[in-house]
Amino acid sequence: MNPASATFVPLITIDGPTASGKGTIAARVAASLGFHLLDSGALYRLTALAAMQQGVSFDDESVLARVARALEVQFTDEPRISLRGVDVTDALRAEAVGNAASRIAVLHDVRAALVQRQRDFWQLPGLVADGRDMGTVIFPEAQLKVYLTASVEARAQRRYKQLIEKGFSATMESLSADLRDRDARDMNRLEAPLRPAQDSYQLDSSDLSIDEVVTQVLRWWQQVKPAARGRKLL
Repeated sequence: MNPASATFVPLITIDGPTASGKGTIAARVAASLGFHLLDSGALYRLTALAAMQQGVSFDDESVLARVARALEVQFTDEPRISLRGVDVTDALRAEAVGNAASRIAVLHDVRAALVQRQRDFWQLPGLVADGRDMGTVIFPEAQLKVYLTASVEARAQRRYKQLIEKGFSATMESLSADLRDRDARDMNRLEAPLRPAQDSYQLDSSDLSIDEVVTQVLRWWQQVKPAARGRKLL
């Protein structure tokens, strides 16, 4: 049973486009508050990686959904991610995996297979969930919803630095084009398109440091937390 049906469980969602920094911010906020962390995008990347390892076609929606339901995944505090006991944190950041994840994320059966898995992360003492539809679809009852964005140029620079540090080859031109393509797919897909929740706090991080963004999110949490305290969630 979802613990939120019995008691108040703090919940913060951070949505935004690819490379907006939402994963880093979510991890820092979760660590500051002592909450659990859900990287929802990682579940789609894990599904894509598992499908690639198993030779599953990205056009076979029913088999992809079975792969999603059967994922043996573990998130650790560093944060690191394991698939079937093997650390795949770095492998998940490969552009081929990211592109594949973006393709399968539009598939209804895959999304349906992962909805309950995502909601199962909502446990005491609290959860910070990042993704593209956390505040709009998966956790519409979240007490704080943040929509984090940044310019394509800023996001391409961040992704370039991340990939180079991890030993992957990349160019700014290809990354910028890829980000624009992913934004278009995410924002225009029929199911759970990327958009700010109506009651979200929106923040452009193009010219902000990680610490500045984390401080702002924690400030917003302090503002909304008193109103949510003691409220039972269904």
